[in-house]
Amino acid sequence: MTAPAPGVESVTIIGTGPAGLTAAIYAARANLRPLVIEGDQPGGQLTITSDVENYPGFAEGVMGPELMERFRKQAERFGSRFLTGYVKRADLSSRPFTLEFSNGTTVRTETLIVATGASAKWLGLPSEKRLMGKGVSSCATCDGFFFRNLDIAVVGGGDTAMEEATFLTRFAKSVTLIHRRDTFKASKIMLDKAKANPKIKFLLDSGIEEILGEKDVTGIRVKNLKTEAVSEIALQGVFVAIGHQPNTSLFKGALEMNEAGYLNVVPGTTKTNIAGVFAAGDVADHVYRQAVTAAGTGCMAAIDAERFLEHS
Repeated sequence: MTAPAPGVESVTIIGTGPAGLTAAIYAARANLRPLVIEGDQPGGQLTITSDVENYPGFAEGVMGPELMERFRKQAERFGSRFLTGYVKRADLSSRPFTLEFSNGTTVRTETLIVATGASAKWLGLPSEKRLMGKGVSSCATCDGFFFRNLDIAVVGGGDTAMEEATFLTRFAKSVTLIHRRDTFKASKIMLDKAKANPKIKFLLDSGIEEILGEKDVTGIRVKNLKTEAVSEIALQGVFVAIGHQPNTSLFKGALEMNEAGYLNVVPGTTKTNIAGVFAAGDVADHVYRQAVTAAGTGCMAAIDAERFLEHS
């Protein structure tokens, strides 16, 4: 492997969630001295998650921010370097690639690992943000366990909402699925499955105006969008399932992505359509979206980058 030119990084990683930090750990242990770019949410989505009970190795569970702090310390221990900033432009037309930051900083790098993640779409209510992790969630797989024998609501009308509602019936006493229309984007098979579940009831043509509760969710205020009638429903959890948005706008026109904006990778690898650029975590995964799978692809991306450098 030829050493990079002066002022050029061997590996640059954009993102500090489980994928980005795992990539940093593996790249650092390979003596590649990775540069890790962290934006306005260091640690990714887990930093707004309270208890994480499904990450291997933590039998008693761990707080999301603490878990990500451990990831970061481990990456730093092996020599990863961190740079805080917002990348406004990425020139991937030739190697070394060039990253331009909003503050005028420029980084040139032989390889790039994109681990910018995906952001859940939210309702936009102040109460939703205030009660995040205190009864409000966007991930049934992550948090469903905490709602045993409780009444909860799921917001959405697509396959994700049907899947989340159906999954949550394993734990909840009841699930109220709230949708702004009386027709659904969900596939017939997913919709029929939800309708057949005795624990799921549907509240259509309705939207949540407010999530109630001070320290924890105690209910919701709902408005019927046709009659404008307002009512309150007592419950203990709200799952917002109106989709995710991959953080890939920076790479439009350069990296291949699917219709929803998730980066395409060569199956079984993290390789994108541009040699030397790799994608890890939720930015390329619209199926699993778990911390452990993100970490796994972060490992893969670092190894893919190391092998690429060895042969370049």
